[in-house]
Amino acid sequence: MNSQTTTPAPAKPAATILLLRDGSAGLEVFMVVRHHEIDFAAGALVFPGGKLAPGDSEPLAHARATGLDGLSAEAAALRIAVIREAFEECGLLFARERGGGTLIGPDRLQTLDRYRGPLDHGELTVGEMLHEENLELACESLVDYAHWVTPLMMPKRFDTHFFLASPPARQLARHDGRELVDSVWIRPADALAQADAGARTIIAPTRLNLQRLGLSGTVEAALAAARAQPVVRVLPELVKTPSGPRLRIPDGAGYPVTEFEPGTPPAEKP
Repeated sequence: MNSQTTTPAPAKPAATILLLRDGSAGLEVFMVVRHHEIDFAAGALVFPGGKLAPGDSEPLAHARATGLDGLSAEAAALRIAVIREAFEECGLLFARERGGGTLIGPDRLQTLDRYRGPLDHGELTVGEMLHEENLELACESLVDYAHWVTPLMMPKRFDTHFFLASPPARQLARHDGRELVDSVWIRPADALAQADAGARTIIAPTRLNLQRLGLSGTVEAALAAARAQPVVRVLPELVKTPSGPRLRIPDGAGYPVTEFEPGTPPAEKP
């Protein structure tokens, strides 16, 4: 038997952030479009995020982060990673002057923009940036939301933790223009409708998280719902049914469906 067909590819640790705000018509989430040359979810409307970088696990970064008490080293690194990714991809930084109270504002943030490229290219670690600028990350700004693992049969796999957060006051999210070619603040229902109309590409995990997010009408309600819902690890399992193959996810994970057809988004909407 060919071992390549029986041994799953390793799932790389990753983190994703759902940035939320209250719009005039209800809850909105910040989403980005990945460059068509990116090797995962190319051209799709997704939430910002990416893989864990070596520097996210270093003591230098952990020593300059608050809100990590009681967390495992891996859980702490994931929070540092998602804040770093939000900075690299969206120009937002959940950070304060070390020992300070409020998160940095737009003027201070502008002085840090020069770090985004070196961080993205691995030329600098987030801990080194924090040390040089005397900053600390505000990891308590994040709320655990979901945990998805790419199905075993896929050649490229990720073990992704999702977090909710409201952007720091007066900081404006924007896409980086490199890996990300577009960005939008959008109501979950509108993103789903655009995907149904063929105007957007949205992969199934993103769609399910939009459906779940759309059950809340405000940022406060979404954060409260996330705090009340235990995070259940979702590893979609390919199963045979009378209607054909389906991907099955755990009941109790907070989603409106537990089965859907591979390669197509679930039809149910919030």
